[in-house]
Amino acid sequence: MANADESKLEYPLGETLPAIGAVIEVAPGVRWLRMPLPFALDHINLWLLRDRTEDGRDGWAIVDCGVANDTTRAAWEQVFTHHLDGLPVLRVIVTHMHPDHIGNAHWLTERWGCRLWISATDFNAARLASQSTTGFGGDDAAAFFGQHGLVDPEALAKVRGRGGYYASMVPQVPRQYRRMMDGQAIRIGDHDWHCHAGYGHAPEHISLHCPDLSVLISGDMVLPRISTNISVIDLEPEADPLPLFLASIARMRALPDDTLVLPAHGRPFRGLHERVRQLFEHHDRHFDDVVAACRDKPCSAADLLPVLFRRKLDLHQTTFAMGEAIAHLHALAGMGRLGGHLDDDGIRRFSAI
Repeated sequence: MANADESKLEYPLGETLPAIGAVIEVAPGVRWLRMPLPFALDHINLWLLRDRTEDGRDGWAIVDCGVANDTTRAAWEQVFTHHLDGLPVLRVIVTHMHPDHIGNAHWLTERWGCRLWISATDFNAARLASQSTTGFGGDDAAAFFGQHGLVDPEALAKVRGRGGYYASMVPQVPRQYRRMMDGQAIRIGDHDWHCHAGYGHAPEHISLHCPDLSVLISGDMVLPRISTNISVIDLEPEADPLPLFLASIARMRALPDDTLVLPAHGRPFRGLHERVRQLFEHHDRHFDDVVAACRDKPCSAADLLPVLFRRKLDLHQTTFAMGEAIAHLHALAGMGRLGGHLDDDGIRRFSAI
């Protein structure tokens, strides 16, 4: 059921979704496919762009890859057999380093003998994470969440047990890559696609805008139904990513409002400016709610989970929710609306100023 914000957006394809292993053309030479995910957020949208090499060989560029498992690879094989028009994959483009986006990049580039395109920051972050999980699993993550008030022994034991969490979905990263940078124009087939770097969700997320087609592959930076997760993790414990995210999506207002937005999750939509406005309003509400809670009593990030998330959370969701609660606290401290302090019990709490 659509919420009030969703009803203000236009969905040109209605409720139509591509079946697993099938595609839908959403613009000339742009095909949409979906892959399953083993989380509550149960799918990712991936994209095929008609491409051509410098020497005139026709084929396809893949944008984002799905997680590395047999189910996803079997679905890819269906796509290769039935939906490439007999043409090869010429390159693999990855918007950012999260497992549902880069998980199969190594397999795909080996399968087709082609190059990975990604930002330098996310390439190196993925290489590091595939060798040693940080942020959502292992001893360091458990200690970090514990300092921010997650004290349930069972939850902390599960976090410690996920030391290989990232690597389980991204077992390998290609050894070589082609760098994408903000402001760069990449020729894909008959069209230029412009790189828009975004920060806060990932180290250096690249969205792709094609003015000729009026299409934006937004990745995770702008989603139609849910808000992008913005987390602080143990690798960068004092980070303040939420202002970076808000500044990044604010820059997308420079794109035409009737741009067809192709998000990583949810359905393609129009109404980019409205959705950016909604996301700012969403975080403003959260800022006010957090300050109100911290005015009543000093709060840790764990104390704020029921304030920010009005539903029951599983462990996967709890780790993301903890990261997002810390991000809101750090943003408000940076604004001068909250002050943080480490209490005698080793937990960091924040109070309204």
